[in-house]
Amino acid sequence: MAETRIRNEIDGPIAILTLDRPEKLNALDQAMIDAIEAFVASTEANRAVRAAIITGAGEKAFSAGGDIAAWAGLDPVTFMRDWIRNGHRVFDRLARLRQPLIACLNGHAFGGGLELAATADLIVMEAHGRIGLPETGLAMVPGWSGTQRLVRRFGSRVIKRMALGGEMFGAEEALALGLVDKVVPKGEGLAAAKALATSIAARGPVAVQVTKQLINAAEGEEQAAAIESVAGALAAFTEDLKEGAASFREKRAPRFEDC
Repeated sequence: MAETRIRNEIDGPIAILTLDRPEKLNALDQAMIDAIEAFVASTEANRAVRAAIITGAGEKAFSAGGDIAAWAGLDPVTFMRDWIRNGHRVFDRLARLRQPLIACLNGHAFGGGLELAATADLIVMEAHGRIGLPETGLAMVPGWSGTQRLVRRFGSRVIKRMALGGEMFGAEEALALGLVDKVVPKGEGLAAAKALATSIAARGPVAVQVTKQLINAAEGEEQAAAIESVAGALAAFTEDLKEGAASFREKRAPRFEDC
């Protein structure tokens, strides 16, 4: 079913994922979440892809968040185990995508839609869109890192205004508050996102990806993995490793040089 609700395309060095359910304001169900995870896996595996974009179909919404019909009937244990934890796992993987990710908000981003946008490294927003975290008005709690990743990225005070007070922000106010990086006229979001992605793709891909990982670590995103992957890559190019591997193959004690 997700095939009709998620579109995945490659445009040169750019991978583009489109939430394609405009009649439901691109609200997310479990099949769509699974399809986003598949997008992450395929993009990670494609060495020709240097940047990625996530956007929505239609003119009204990037995503209105989780589809209430998809979770309202779940029992508490299933809701916690399947809906919340699966969503967290997928959003975490998207935030840790090795290639820089740009979110193109072609319209409103509410609740889980804003949490999805916050997994991106850069956010382009069309001028007619609004963003917010309406969950507490429905007696719900933001469930896909709205109280965690969003606070790390944007600060607690502005998130409290949305999550506790129910405030919604238009594009220009969101830009002034640092919630988005660029505002463009209606209908020009994808072109602006592609221009950013093309600029990123022209830079050294390894340096870009390592820099993204280090910045993520500074924000508290995958800190342990960032430290170990960079350290591991450094060790992998040493003469010590060559000697260690050779001694293992030859079943002898290693003879390491002084450093």
